[in-house]
Amino acid sequence: MKPVLDESFAYFYDKKAFGPALPGGAVTPEHLARYRSKLPARLLAYWQHFGFAGFGDGRFWLVDPAEYEIALSTWIQGTPFEGIDDYFVIGRSAFGRLDVWGTRTGPSLSILPMWGMLFPSDKSKWMKEGKADFLVSMWIERMDKVDLDETDEDDQPLFERAMKLLGPLHDDEMYGFVPALALGGPCRLDHIQKVKSAEHLTLLAHLGEREIMMDIVKEAKDRGVWK
Repeated sequence: MKPVLDESFAYFYDKKAFGPALPGGAVTPEHLARYRSKLPARLLAYWQHFGFAGFGDGRFWLVDPAEYEIALSTWIQGTPFEGIDDYFVIGRSAFGRLDVWGTRTGPSLSILPMWGMLFPSDKSKWMKEGKADFLVSMWIERMDKVDLDETDEDDQPLFERAMKLLGPLHDDEMYGFVPALALGGPCRLDHIQKVKSAEHLTLLAHLGEREIMMDIVKEAKDRGVWK
């Protein structure tokens, strides 16, 4: 079924060739009731239309935030993000990138667990202006297959080769390096396995130091370059 949700999703689904959707977990009335006051109405509309589905052959997944509560809390524990907002994981890549929504800060945090990196991005200005639905649409529209992939030690993309070797992912799976890169494992195809995503991402949070990257927007504001 082609999306009829908004132009941003149509661009993501058709023009950027993330369709067709892969089946995932069902979205229940309980899901909608739980998150109606916490997440944008447009995101819930995506859920209702597709469920917690995969896109781009499984490069990207809409997810049930509840399944990633433990992984998320473990990743932000002891960082400046802990306690400053109510955060929810709303998307995940095949290699475990977590896209995080804050009720006050919007799509303001991405976590790359394989590399121990947290990328903040200040969206509070738009949230204060009531643009949550717009931010969700832009988040989907800007999704990029190259950014969702990982490269090996020779800078060669891994997703398609991993899928050919190991088979496609289910909605609760990801491609993980074993041993983990944080433990000195090599970044090679022959060290990738299918793993349970929520459990593996929680494990990775315990293995190494977290590196908080620069928030380019905040830096520009602090320097008076952008208001």
